[in-house]
Amino acid sequence: MGQRVSPFITAAAVFVLDRITKDLIKARLSLWDAWSVIPGLLNIVHTENPGIAFGMLANLANPWRNVILIGFSLAVLAIISGILLRLVSQGPLLRMGLALVMGGALGNLFDRVVHGTVTDFVEVYVGQHYFPAFNVADSSITIGACLLLLDMWYSKERGSQTAQIPREVPK
Repeated sequence: MGQRVSPFITAAAVFVLDRITKDLIKARLSLWDAWSVIPGLLNIVHTENPGIAFGMLANLANPWRNVILIGFSLAVLAIISGILLRLVSQGPLLRMGLALVMGGALGNLFDRVVHGTVTDFVEVYVGQHYFPAFNVADSSITIGACLLLLDMWYSKERGSQTAQIPREVPK
């Protein structure tokens, strides 16, 4: 039972941390305000992203954009929930990766449903080169996706190693 519940607890923790940080940003910074944390490298900013990662789909007509993004998020959450509930023998990388993606998707889905945009606030840059602003949910999704890729890689490694083990032929 613990293996089935723990990913959902992790997802809930990510969601709560995402909500707290976004609420703090909205309470402390006006839209487009910035606070330099490490000059020349890291700012805390307050931006609202109507699209998805890196501002993609931000120019799509508003009703369709929200319908597409909310529908996609709900589908991802349903698929991840189904995987976590049905498979008992998943490895820890797979469970944690799915939990992080789920928590991040929930965080951004909440913003999109309630506010119509997603609050982003971490801005990394070097000189004139800026990485698009992101948030806890985005970080969670990215880390979760990396864990899923590692799980796939390790699973492939284990599969190829077992295929090379010589088998004794019965006499």
